[in-house]
Formats: sequence, C-alpha cells, structure tokens
Amino acid sequence: MILTDPKERTRFLKFAFVGAIGAVIDFGVMNLFSHVIFEFSLVVAGTISFICAVISNFIWNRYWTYPESRSRPIISQLGMFFVVNVAGMVIRIPILHFFEPPLLNLVENTLHTTHLTAEFYAKNLTLAAAVGIVMLWNFFVNRYWTYNDIDEEI
Repeated sequence: MILTDPKERTRFLKFAFVGAIGAVIDFGVMNLFSHVIFEFSLVVAGTISFICAVISNFIWNRYWTYPESRSRPIISQLGMFFVVNVAGMVIRIPILHFFEPPLLNLVENTLHTTHLTAEFYAKNLTLAAAVGIVMLWNFFVNRYWTYNDIDEEI
C-alpha cells in the first residue's frame, strides 16, 4: 500500500495539510457566499468555494508537496489537476445536494435550535463530509496520474 512507505506518508501528510488550507478557504468562501454577502444555495456557494480551494491546492501541491513534479509543463499539470478536481466536484455536488436536507432535519430535531442556526450547522457538516471524501479521491488519483513523474525520493 502506498501509505506504508514513509516517503509517501510524508507526501500524504503534506497533501492533507494543503487540503486543510484548501478546506479553510472552502469553508470561508462557502459561508461568505451563502450566509454573509449573498444567500446563494449550498450547491452554488460550494462550487465557487471549491474552485477557490482548488487553485490554492494546485499552487501548494506543485511547489511544496510535489516540487520534483515541476518537470511537467505547468499548463499540462494544471489541466490534469483540474480534470481530477472536476471529477471530485462530480462526487461532491450530490453529497451537498442530498445530505444537507436530512442533516438539517437531524440538527433541528436534536438541538432544538432556530432554523438559521440549524441550517448553518447542516451546511457545514455536509461540506465537511464532502471535503473528506473528495480529499481521498484527489490524493490517490493525483499521486498516480498528475504527479506520476516524480521519483520515490522526497
């Protein structure tokens, strides 16, 4: 398994740290666009936030997680990274669409809170689930496709 190799574990931890930065961007932009500036739906706000996070993640991964992968032209690599992340978005959108309503009901019934507070928790819990699932997809596909030009040394 890839994560039994200490070098790959280090790459995974870097990728996860970059993903955490992307998640902060993702959550921040989503909340900004769905609660603060606009009242976009979770799917629209989540799509905008996802694109912002992907741009950040590409830059961090290219220059920090996989610096030796810069032998590949940036446009080619960005295209590959984009394709992987579009597939991740295809995984993510149904999660955002279908998981939020039951979570909203669960939070409202469990916490006996206002609808706005329950909606805030439901949106963020749904986004957290989507981010976790898509992060695993992104790591493994990017490692074996986008960044397959690296050697095994860090």
